[in-house]
Amino acid sequence: MPYIIQTNHLMKNVGGKEIVSDVSLHVKKGEIYGFLGPNGAGKTSIMKMITNLWKPTGGSIELFGEMLTPDSYEVLKRMGSMIEFPCFYERMTGRENLELHCEYMGYYSTDSVANVLEMLDLTADADRAVKGYSLGMKERLGIARAILCRPELLILDEPTNGLDPAGIKKIRNLLKSLCLEYGITIMVSSHILSEIESIADTVGIIHHGRMKEEISMETVEEMNLAYIELSVTDTKRAAYVLSDKCGLGNFKIMEDRLIRIYDKKATVQDLTKALAMNEVDIAAIGRKAETLEDYFLKITAEADK
Repeated sequence: MPYIIQTNHLMKNVGGKEIVSDVSLHVKKGEIYGFLGPNGAGKTSIMKMITNLWKPTGGSIELFGEMLTPDSYEVLKRMGSMIEFPCFYERMTGRENLELHCEYMGYYSTDSVANVLEMLDLTADADRAVKGYSLGMKERLGIARAILCRPELLILDEPTNGLDPAGIKKIRNLLKSLCLEYGITIMVSSHILSEIESIADTVGIIHHGRMKEEISMETVEEMNLAYIELSVTDTKRAAYVLSDKCGLGNFKIMEDRLIRIYDKKATVQDLTKALAMNEVDIAAIGRKAETLEDYFLKITAEADK
């Protein structure tokens, strides 16, 4: 399997503190890799090392099958990125900032600037000074700059910051299009699970600077356990009915008076009848399935033990 990005036991110390510890990640060609973790987990630090903004304290990085070094200029030309908050020449217009980017990248393609301005809904504001742009507009201009030169690899750090729901949806659709139609490999970080779940092919979960799991979304979906969620006023009595009256053993008492029943032979109809007959008040009952959020919380909770 060809990897566009591969890190090997990557480490980074800052001020005597280890903020990235023994991280090995693998991004396949042509996929969207969702880099998932809470704020402060180490996502940005790793992306800075991949883009050569920071040097690793230990380990190594391979891009396009080549070892990344301080002199890997040609490899970096094949990459577009937006790390943290994008910076621009504030007194120049959005269009001028993009044209300047083309100049120092040595990329000359007719209508390329106009095309990305249109893709990111910035055409109407293209000739305004960037200092007058809103936070969301600057975020979109940063993405426009990252994709301007048609990179083979796109690295985006929390690209939906400052965007409204409509803007978030547009960026989500844009990333899917860039991957499917143009074959661009994308690594995108976020702490918003639903955003990663909706676009990623593979998810890397990082927690406290350590890679906890790399897993395909297809595998997550296959692993998802269907269950019946039961909300009751008396979980102790409900558990007694489930075990002694219904003969069920595969259930779990959650917080907020919730019980999840994983036993495949259980049905909503039978449970409702049994609980009612044994005077257990039911607030809600229904069949559900675990999501990426459930999986993420389980992985990070295990890491905190």
